[in-house]
Amino acid sequence: MTAQEGQEAVETQALEAQFAQWRHYAQRRRELQSSDADELEDHLRGSVDELVMAGLSADEAFLVAVKRMGSLDELSREFAREHSERLWKQLVLTGGPAADTRSRRDLRVMVLCAAGAAAAVKAPELFGMRMTDDGSASFYGPNLGLFVLPWLAGFLAWRRQARRPLIGIMGALFALGAVAANVYPVADNSQSLALTSIHLPIALWLVVGLAYAADDWRSSRRRMDFIRFTGEWFVYFVLIALGGGVLTVFTAGTFEAIGIVSDDFISQWLLPCGAAAGVIVAGWLVEAKQSVVENIAPVLTRLFTPLFTVVLLAFLVAVCWTSTGIDVERDALILFDLLLVVVLGLLLYSMSARDPLAPPDLFDKMQLALVVSALAIDVLVLLAITGRITEYGTTPNKAAALGENVILLANLAWSAWLLLRLVRRHTPFAALERWQTSYLPVYAVWAWIVVLAFPPLFGYA
Repeated sequence: MTAQEGQEAVETQALEAQFAQWRHYAQRRRELQSSDADELEDHLRGSVDELVMAGLSADEAFLVAVKRMGSLDELSREFAREHSERLWKQLVLTGGPAADTRSRRDLRVMVLCAAGAAAAVKAPELFGMRMTDDGSASFYGPNLGLFVLPWLAGFLAWRRQARRPLIGIMGALFALGAVAANVYPVADNSQSLALTSIHLPIALWLVVGLAYAADDWRSSRRRMDFIRFTGEWFVYFVLIALGGGVLTVFTAGTFEAIGIVSDDFISQWLLPCGAAAGVIVAGWLVEAKQSVVENIAPVLTRLFTPLFTVVLLAFLVAVCWTSTGIDVERDALILFDLLLVVVLGLLLYSMSARDPLAPPDLFDKMQLALVVSALAIDVLVLLAITGRITEYGTTPNKAAALGENVILLANLAWSAWLLLRLVRRHTPFAALERWQTSYLPVYAVWAWIVVLAFPPLFGYA
């Protein structure tokens, strides 16, 4: 055995001892069952592995991961405090050559992928297809995700050192999406084109999830990490977009002051290329600045969950008071589906930031009220859609809305049941988390069905 191998063996033994000590702390909770402790330990080990890949030592990674999961009791809080001084000296003051080297490599690969995404958005102009042309929406609408998301998936796959079989699967799925977006003979104003433009990016984003999870994509922990990544990516992308908007205003104003009109440059180059590159940069920021934005998650969910709960309850009261049916025209369907998606997003993002061992509190009851309200609205929308289909026949929009609301109904119904049992202390939080992460493939399958099967099924209407 070499000296390096001996040192790695010692570090492994020390890390396993720390895991054993942490598990002892976790099992001090009487309501925590052995299966729940296994689930939490799986979370902790995954976080440690990810931090080690980012360049931290095993000891540093363990301490950071424990802090992220939250203190389990007074003993673990004392453990975190005892190691805080040494931890921050290592992470902030010294850093370490491995972390610096990895960060520089990540930065170079990110710049390459961002440039590739920006170039991909402009590449169709080589074949005479410009964004500003009439009728270009029929091409750019379904293809926009194909220009950008493969580059983000490539960056994440490189960072996770994904194996070739998984890379081959992702490449095949992106190719399938490209075929579905460009081969079907759909008209510019067809419902099938609009449905493909909406659902294909969703399907491809879940392909990005495969790259994020890499070889551990079957793990519920990694799926929850991807949900967290999605929320943090959205926050970073919005911040980048806001900053880009300010940059655009200053660019137009300063050049106009000297007599140069920059409108064409802004609309044809700065905005499309900047937005495409921003998708990759946001993903890189989430990876490089882990835990910085995680603290925003509790603030956002605790702010908007009560507000959405009040709005949904007020809507239900208004429906009962006025006895007015729900309009199921296209814009209304999109609005209600987005509302239900936002509710699920609030639930998922709050779950990703919640301490798994924390007892149920008032906020969990508020989430239960939110989910039950959304469930009632989903039932009303389903009844309205079913009535219109029975009376006037089906269309691609109505069929897609019907399927999506059925999928959301199943998710909301079981989530409400699990939240009720969580509030009553009959079910651990891990059960709700497992349910949500195991449901992600259902969304992926439905999105691909809409993209691949709906156009020919409805005669490309």
